Parts: sequence; C-alpha cells; structure tokens
Amino acid sequence: GNGPFPGIIDLYGTGGGLPEYRACLLANYGFAVLALAFYGYEDLPKEMKEFHLEYFEEAVNYMLQHTQVKGPGVGLLGISKGGDLCISMASFLKGITATALINGSVANVGAVLRYKDVTIPPLGADTKRIKVNKSGIADIVDALNNPLEGSDRQSFIPLEKAECRFLFIVGQDDHNWKSEFFAVEGSKRLQAHGKEKPEIFCYPGAGHYIEPPFFPMCAASMHLLVGKPVVWGGEPKAHCEAQIDAWQQIQAFFRKHLTGRRSGTSNRL
Repeated sequence: GNGPFPGIIDLYGTGGGLPEYRACLLANYGFAVLALAFYGYEDLPKEMKEFHLEYFEEAVNYMLQHTQVKGPGVGLLGISKGGDLCISMASFLKGITATALINGSVANVGAVLRYKDVTIPPLGADTKRIKVNKSGIADIVDALNNPLEGSDRQSFIPLEKAECRFLFIVGQDDHNWKSEFFAVEGSKRLQAHGKEKPEIFCYPGAGHYIEPPFFPMCAASMHLLVGKPVVWGGEPKAHCEAQIDAWQQIQAFFRKHLTGRRSGTSNRL
C-alpha cells in the first residue's frame, strides 16, 4: 500500500550492532519499522558503559515526523537489554503509544542511563552467583540483584510515568535473567499507580531469545558483558511454539494500539 503505516522502533540487546531481520519481517506485515542500533555500530560507542536517552529521543522524533509513519504515536519493540531501553524510552519520552518487551527487564541493566538531569544506575550483580558447567558455559540467571531491595531500587525504571500500553512476552525457562519476575513487578508497579494492567504472555519451556517464527533456538552463545558463553534456556519444541505464538501476539498488540484494528489472536497462555 501507499501508507502511511503504523511506526515501530525495534531494539536488540547486548550483542550490539544492527540486527535488521525482525524489522524487515514486521515491515512485510504493514508496519514502518526503524531498526535502531545503540552501540557497537559505526560511530556509536564500542562498549556498553553509558546511554543517553536523547539519542533514542531523536529516533522517536524522526519516526513521528516521517511522512510514511501514521501517528499520533509510535510503538517500541525490544528484546533483552533492548527491552529495558524501551521501558526507559516509554517512561521519559513523548509520542509512544505501545511498548512490547520480549524477556525484558524493568530495571536498568548493564550501563548507566542518563536523560537531562535524571541518572538511573545499573542494577547490581554478584558474579559469585554465576554457575559454570564442565563445558565452560555459564548460567547467569541468579547473578543480578533484586531491584526491589536496598540501593538497587534506584535502578527500577519509573514505568508508571509512561503514557502507553505494555505487552510482556516471557519465556519461563529464560536463563539470562528472571523475566517473569520483572513482568510481574512491572505490572504491580503500573497498577499501583492507577495505570492499565499490561498484557503478559508466559511461555513454559521457552528460553531468553524468543525470535520470529522458525528461527532456530539459540541454546547458548557468547555474552559480551559476561565475557564468556552463557546458556539462554529453552526446550526446542516449546521454544519453537512460543516463537510462533509470540509473533502473532506482538503484531496483534501493535495493530490494536497503533491502528485501532484488532486481529485474530491465539489463546493466551
């Protein structure tokens, strides 16, 4: 068609660079999608140390002003570290209508986040809680601190400030971090402040990297922040089925909130 189309900004995780395949696939379904690199690409910082939300604000404004993007707001889609960046964008920036997170965190993780006079420190971690198997692959699921306790509360992103709807896609066998815990605590925080309850879809047997349908399950790979291979979790069949269903839920969520049109969805798990 000729557009304009509902707009989405798509962010990946700590692998950096510019993965574009999910954005390309979404574009086939009638969305105008900006795949946004935020480190480890061209002139962007080489390491994850500090992020300035003004950079992400530029991307939002670019989309809002684009002639092929149907306003009045845009959607955000993030996986892993991209998820907490999307929550931060939704919490502080204008013009965001819908935010979908795939195994994201409600706490800021891995790098300092700055926006104007606000600084959110990264959630603390204890490397002693990392388990390493005989093959040298690490299980880091218990490494992060609890963002509800002590000074780590400062890392909890104030998502109650957001003026958008949220969708949490959760792999219940995620071994990167406790995605289900993050989704539940995010939901509690939103409702405690009188905001709409987010949609949460939980998938038993699904690991961290819930990709578009029919992508092979990534059981373990190098984690740039940890500096060694980590296990991501997931049982192949359940993970595969989760990828198929989650893809439908994500599209339905964006259609509903960015265009006002509902589309058929499968049963919530």
